[in-house]
Amino acid sequence: MAVLIECVPNFSEGRDKARVDAIVNAMKRDGVYLLDFEMDADHNRSVVTLVGEREPLLLAVLAGIGKATELIDLNVQRGAHPRLGATDVVPFIPIEGASLEDCVQMARELGQKVWEQYQIPVYFYEAAATRPERVNLENIRRGQFEVIREEITSVESRRPDVGDPRCHPSAGAVVIGARKFLVAYNVYLQTKDVGIAKKIAKAVRFSSGGFRAVKAMGVEVRGQAQVSMNLTDTDLTPIARVFEFVKREAARYGVVAESSEIVGLVPKRAIEDAAEWFLQVENFDSSLILENRLAAVTSGKSAVGGLRAGVEPFLAQLAAPTAVPGGGSASAAAGAMAAGLAAMVAGMSLGKKSYAQFEVELSAALAKLGELGEQLKASIDSDAASYQAVVAAYRTQKSAPEEQADAARESVATALRGAAAVPLHVAECSAGVWTLVEGLRTKTSPKMASDLTVAASLARAALEGALANVEINLDSLDKDAEAEFIAETRARVAELWNLGISVDTNCDF
Repeated sequence: MAVLIECVPNFSEGRDKARVDAIVNAMKRDGVYLLDFEMDADHNRSVVTLVGEREPLLLAVLAGIGKATELIDLNVQRGAHPRLGATDVVPFIPIEGASLEDCVQMARELGQKVWEQYQIPVYFYEAAATRPERVNLENIRRGQFEVIREEITSVESRRPDVGDPRCHPSAGAVVIGARKFLVAYNVYLQTKDVGIAKKIAKAVRFSSGGFRAVKAMGVEVRGQAQVSMNLTDTDLTPIARVFEFVKREAARYGVVAESSEIVGLVPKRAIEDAAEWFLQVENFDSSLILENRLAAVTSGKSAVGGLRAGVEPFLAQLAAPTAVPGGGSASAAAGAMAAGLAAMVAGMSLGKKSYAQFEVELSAALAKLGELGEQLKASIDSDAASYQAVVAAYRTQKSAPEEQADAARESVATALRGAAAVPLHVAECSAGVWTLVEGLRTKTSPKMASDLTVAASLARAALEGALANVEINLDSLDKDAEAEFIAETRARVAELWNLGISVDTNCDF
């Protein structure tokens, strides 16, 4: 089976077509296909969509980064869209015959090459993140180029994952990662008041209490207010739902949602979901679409999938004779399942007359469970990535010349601290899920008590597994040099155990 990976590099140039053409031309390679590229003069940004096999795709993107470094100077570049580098963001997305972990490895390899060839510092995000706080792109890009070039040298939390703590003088830094398919979606408002767009963005984005898998900001484009969004999982939050919500929020301010746009490509399923939403077709299924049914029949595949189809790839990876994914990823997955089960119970009780007095508590629990679930899902890949970082650091230390021994030793320590931090975060999230599960027992239907017991058991398993992974990484650290870090981490571990987390196995159902 062919291996196809998508890459969607974002370049901080959307006004000079000659420059963008030069960058795109630099990326042309046999085995790499240009699916789309869009220039946006107001955002001063171009988004290029490439698909190809691993090696030619890596070479193509590296060449594009090099050309962007030659042509774009962030000291004079300005636009509506926040940016950190001339090549701002480079995500890899698995399409066919590749996993998210494969894309993480590509991101890591590209990051090393970018530093070695162009002396541009690199940050890893989403599934490739080495620190929990760097999963979200906006955390890395805070303050943009103008702030990072000052803080990178003096603020520990802003040090790059690859390279020296200094920005390239004109190309800044680059953020490289691996993620699922993302839809860039914007809604234009019939107003010049960007303040309204910012209020709507705050209401719709997940980080401030809105929809799951939605990131949003309010900007001005061509003298018009725009709600600019990234939809990171259109299965969780369909495009149509987002548009309807933005439209209703705009109406609250006496404004009309004039139109919307998709930047780059969009999965067919997302458009099918939108059609189902607006047409309100009863019992709709994608297999009812003629082309989908025909493709299923001619390929010999069933038109309708089962639940096991979604979990089997992960189980196969767990069973494979490879170090990752391992117990840490499995712990994060167990915690995410606990959050999902608890959310289902809370959601099915919310809105029922019998539980109307708990509406506020159930809504708050749903929002928090959604947040914790997302963090735990992200940690499935983050845990595997942190292990790979440790392996890479040990490999580098083994071959490092004597004059670089101290730096190599510190790299190993940094990787081990990161490998302990990820499962500690999983344990904290799982403890939070368990607390919410227990709080739901008296506020939800007793007919679903068994679901809550399963959720509590999964949360407990996630906690135990995660803390075991914390301990094994602490044991690998130098006991003298890392005494403070080890003591602080073990104190937090003790606090988590002192919560008294248990599972009620004697419930009457």
